[in-house]
Amino acid sequence: MSRWIARDARPQIRTLLLALAVTVIIGFIPFADFLTYPFRLFVTFIHEGGHAVATLLTGGNVQNLQVAPNGSGLVYSVLGGRLAQMLVASAGYLGAMAFGALLLALIRRAVAVRAVLYGTGTYILALTVFFGLSNLFTVIAGVALGLGLVAAGRYTNLRLANFLVAFLAVQCIIGALFDLRTLISFSVPLTGGPQTDADNMARLTGLPPIFWALTWTILAFVILIGSLRAYASHTSDALTTPPLRRYERLRA
Repeated sequence: MSRWIARDARPQIRTLLLALAVTVIIGFIPFADFLTYPFRLFVTFIHEGGHAVATLLTGGNVQNLQVAPNGSGLVYSVLGGRLAQMLVASAGYLGAMAFGALLLALIRRAVAVRAVLYGTGTYILALTVFFGLSNLFTVIAGVALGLGLVAAGRYTNLRLANFLVAFLAVQCIIGALFDLRTLISFSVPLTGGPQTDADNMARLTGLPPIFWALTWTILAFVILIGSLRAYASHTSDALTTPPLRRYERLRA
C-alpha cells in the first residue's frame, strides 16, 4: 500500500489514521458518547451551515439556523426557483463531506494548521451570530465551539493542533456517512420517519426520496475518495519543508 502514498504524505497519513483510530475506539467504549458530543454538534453546524451558505449563494435569505441538544438541526430559508431549492437541499450532507475534504486539503497543501482552526472557529461563530441568535442552545453551543477552536489554534502545541484538525475532518466525513445511512433508512418506502432533505428533493423533482439518498451517498463517496487520493499524493511544498514545520508558515 505504501507505493500509493507519497513519502512526504506519510506523517500526515499517520496522524489521520490516529484520528480515525481514536474515533473508532471511543465508539466501542460504553457510555463514552459524551467524549464526541461536541464534535457531533460541530458536524451539525457544518451540515446546517452548508444549507445556509447555499441559500446565500443562490440569492435566498436565511431566516434562522438551529442546532438541537440531540445533535439534529434545521435551517429556515426563503428561496428562489426550483434549481436554487435543489442546490440548498443537497448542500447539507454533501457540504459536511466537502468540509471534511477541505480540511484535509488545507493541511496537506501547506496552509497553517493554526489558521485552519482560527478560520473554522470563526465560521462557527459567524453562523451563530448571523443566523442562530433566536435559539439559546444554538448560541451556547456555537459560542463554545467557535471560541474553543480559536483557543485551540492559539494555545495548543503544533502536534496537538495538527491532530485536532485531522480529527475534525474525520468527524465530518464519518458523520456525513452515518447521517446518509440514516437518511437511506428513512427514505425506504413505507418505513416512515421525520421530514428529510430527500423528501424536499422528492417534492421538487418527482423522484422518490430513496433516489436522492442514494445519489448523495454516491457523491459523498466520490468526494471522499478524491480527497483521500489527493491527501496521499505528492506535493511540491513537501520537497523543501518538513511536514510539521510547514504548518507554521502563516503564523506571525
